[in-house]
Amino acid sequence: MRVTGTPLWVASTNFWMVSADGRECIVIDCPPETAPILRSINNAGLTVAAIVATHGHIDHTGGISTVAAAAIEDGSAPIPVHRHPKDNHYFVDPIGSSGALGPIIAEMKLDLRPPELLVDLDDGDVIRGAGLSITAIHTPGHTPGSVCLRVSDSEEEILFTGDHLFAGSIGRTDLPGGSMEAMIHSMKERILPLPDTLAVFPGHGPTTTIGRERTGNPFLRGL
Repeated sequence: MRVTGTPLWVASTNFWMVSADGRECIVIDCPPETAPILRSINNAGLTVAAIVATHGHIDHTGGISTVAAAAIEDGSAPIPVHRHPKDNHYFVDPIGSSGALGPIIAEMKLDLRPPELLVDLDDGDVIRGAGLSITAIHTPGHTPGSVCLRVSDSEEEILFTGDHLFAGSIGRTDLPGGSMEAMIHSMKERILPLPDTLAVFPGHGPTTTIGRERTGNPFLRGL
C-alpha cells in the first residue's frame, strides 16, 4: 500500500492519497488548497477512483468539488464522493453550516458547489477501488457524521481518523454538532478496541498507532 500525505491550507489539514494497484487511488479529504493535491495525483500517474470525506468541515471538504471535476477524464462518469449522510448539510450549504465562520468562508471565494455524485457512507459500508478495501466506522463526536476509515490491501491495514483521534489529542467538540459525550463513546466503543499495532493517519498532525494513543494520549486515560 502506498500512502501520500500533505498538510495543506491555513488549518494544516492532511490530504491523503492511497493506492495499492499502481493505477488508481482513493483520495481522503480535500482541503481548499487544491493545486498540491492535483499535482500529487498527476505526478504519481494515478487516476482517482473515489474521494472520501472523513467529515464535513470546510478544511477537509473545501477542495472536493475542484478535485473531483479535474479528475474526470473525457467521457468518464463523475467521481463518487463518499460522506456520511449526517454530515450532508456541510456539502449542501457549507457556508450556512459553518456557524460564525460562515461569513469568513464566504469571503474566501472557494468553489463550494456540491460534488456531482454524492454517495452515502454509513457505518460498516465498504468502498472498493485502487486495490483497496475501505470500511467506514461511524464515530460521531467531532461532527454527527464523522467517520474513521479502516483501509486494507492484501498485505496491511491502516486507519484514517479525520478529526476524531490525533497523536496526543482528540478532535474538538465545541463547534456546531459537536458532542464530547458522543466523542468519548465513539472512542471507547469503536476505536480503542482496535489492535495496538494499527497505524493511525489523522486529519491533522503526525501519524501514530492505536497502542501509542491508548497508553499516552491524556484524553484517553481511563477509557
